[in-house]
This record gives sequence, C-alpha cells and structure tokens, in this order.
Amino acid sequence: MDEQERNRLNTSTEESRPQSGVESKVLQPATLVARAGLGPSEQDGMLNTAVYRASTIVYPTVQSYKDRHDGFYDDVVYGLYGTKTTYALARAVQALEGANSTLIVSSGTAANAISMSTFVESGDHLLVADCVYGTTRKFADTVLTRFGVEVSYFDPGVGADIRDEIRPNTRAIFIEAPGSQLFEMIDVPAIVEVARKAGVITLMDNTWASPLHFRPLDVGIDVSIQAGTKYLSGHSDVMLGTISASKREHYELLKDMAGRMGNCAGPDECYLVHRGLRTLDVRMDRHVRNAAILVDWLLAQPEVSKVLYPALEVDPGYALWKRDFKGASGLFGVRMRGMSRAAEDAFFNHLNLFKMGSSWGGYESLIVPAWPLPQRSRRSLDKNESLLRVHAGLEDPADLIDDLNAAFVRMRRAV
Repeated sequence: MDEQERNRLNTSTEESRPQSGVESKVLQPATLVARAGLGPSEQDGMLNTAVYRASTIVYPTVQSYKDRHDGFYDDVVYGLYGTKTTYALARAVQALEGANSTLIVSSGTAANAISMSTFVESGDHLLVADCVYGTTRKFADTVLTRFGVEVSYFDPGVGADIRDEIRPNTRAIFIEAPGSQLFEMIDVPAIVEVARKAGVITLMDNTWASPLHFRPLDVGIDVSIQAGTKYLSGHSDVMLGTISASKREHYELLKDMAGRMGNCAGPDECYLVHRGLRTLDVRMDRHVRNAAILVDWLLAQPEVSKVLYPALEVDPGYALWKRDFKGASGLFGVRMRGMSRAAEDAFFNHLNLFKMGSSWGGYESLIVPAWPLPQRSRRSLDKNESLLRVHAGLEDPADLIDDLNAAFVRMRRAV
C-alpha cells in the first residue's frame, strides 16, 4: 500500500475532507453513519466497499516482501490482519467514536477479552464494574486470574470513591454502563478523573447506547468497545467486535495482542456490519420509541414491580443518563412479582412476535428470563422476584403489546 492510501486510512470520511475553497466541518452523527468509510472515488465509483477475501498477499519485489510488516498497523499485509474491507469498517467506526484508531475483531466477547489482556499482566490488578456482562466477568475470573492477574469488582454507584478501590498495582478499570441485566448507571466522568490522576487505563463496553448515544472517548475513556454483533449490525446474523482507542500507542498495543491471539473478523462480516451501520440512526430511533411505549404499558400491569431502564425518569440512574447520554436503546429489564414455574411456562411458551434468544440489537423483539441470574459481588439481589430482559425491535408497538397482553392473560390463568 502506497503513502497516499495509508493517509486515506487515517481520514474519517471522504466527505469530511476539505474541498477546494470550502472550509472543513465536523459532520453530524447521522451523516457519519450514512457516509463514513471508503468513498466512491477510492473504489472505482462503488458506493459500498467490496468484499476482499484474502489470506496470501503478494509483493512485487523481495525487498517489499521483507519490509511488509512495516505497515502492520494500517496496511494490508496478510489476511489475518485485515483487508480493505476491514479497514473501511474500522475507519467508519473510528469516525463515529471520535477515535484515533479502531480495531475490528471477531466478536464483542473477543473485543472485551483482547482489551483487558492488552493492558494487564501477571502481578497487575484489574478493577471491574460489578455489573459487567457475564462472559466478561467469566473471562476475568477464569482466564486472567490463571495468568496471575488480580481481579476485583467495584459497586457501579461508587463514583469518585473508586479511589479507595485502586491499589498500587492497579493497571486498568473496566466499565459497562448501563450494567448488564440490572441496567445500573455509572458516573463515568468521575471514575475517569480519578483513574487519570492514578495513571490507570480505562476501558468501557458501550454496546447498549452505541456511539450514537454515548461516546466514551469524549469523556476521557481510553478504550471504547462495541459488540458490533448487536446494534451496529442490526440484523442478528453477524459476529463482530470493535475496539476504538483514543491514543495511537494504545491502538498499536491492541492490534499486537489481537494478532498474537490470531483473532480477526471475516471480510463478509465486516461488509455486513458496515452496511448495517448505514441505517443505525433510523433504527435506534425506532428501537427507543418502541421501548418507551412498551415500558409505559408494562408499568401499568399489576405483576410488574419495576422496569429497569435508565431513560425512565423514576430510574435511579436517570440523572446520570440524562447528563451524559444523548439517547437510549431498545433494551431494558422488568421485575415481576411471584412468577411461578407454571406461570413462566404459560407466559413464554406461546409468544408469537416476541422470540426467546440471546444477542439483542437486531430488528426482532426478544424477551427472555434472566437466566442464569445476574452475578453481583457488591450488592445482594432480590431473589423473590423474577427478572425479564426485553429488547424492543422494529415491529409496530401495537402488535407487540397485543403479544405481551396475551402472555399476561395466560400467566394469570396459570397462577
């Protein structure tokens, strides 16, 4: 890859570059999702990036072959480390995140694992929010600890008092907000301020809000992580993760780790996520509107004791969400009173539109019992109530309410 091509990879969009006599301006998020990546002039007039499938990359001279790893971080040097399809998606996400550089990996779980592994080693301490995704917690507890990393968990509501949790050997803090399943909000700026003073790296899983509704790097987070499997893709048919770094040096460390682990995302997956990204703004708007309608309806049901959704004014995390986030998403939790096994079977087993399955963020509405139950080290859980997880898809909310209403009727008859 020549110098001109390398420079283009560090530019967010073709449209954002200054034109002759025209002052450059920052594009709005809705424009970025629609246009970021390689532009038509960079790919023979094609609007969408081609799918480049490759393992072997050939070189014209022996010297260029010997020097190929000089371009490891940005160039196409071997299929494992990315093709033009990979870099096009990376550049689009980089623009949306406001990042220095973005790395594309095989899944959201891989993105979390690679990010944690990059910044801690034997003898270090990793501080993790008690509300993180279950697989993130499992990786920290069962893999990192095997390699001599100390792992401890902090209460999501700790705020600036996290300074009391930081040890002399603390190297990184991992945050997820809102929290998995219980949707606890975290005062991210307060934790960032403390972490920076202590010289501690901050990592954040921001999949719930997407970069459209919250940009972690803007408030000082060092590394922002997305499960592209979910909202970025939007169609429930792709596994992919993104890791966006605020500093070039962090990006290079992350890419080194991914390369050593042999981790990459396939070009077809990169293409599908890039295409899904184009409609992220309009999809998120529909997810949020549908979620608000479903939340209002659920709150009117006598069996519902609480809806867990930071965008709800009565939610304990509402003030933080309102201060820091530009919007919400379609995922929320529901606490149910006295849901017996018979009632649970009656509720779930005959749903029509709502489906039971993992990996929210697609076009379809999902509802599942929270099983296994959320793991928490710093707070006790109310085990007398059932917890449901709901994802509001893109269907007409009236049809979704009809499906839920029938489920509640069945459940009441089963009690």
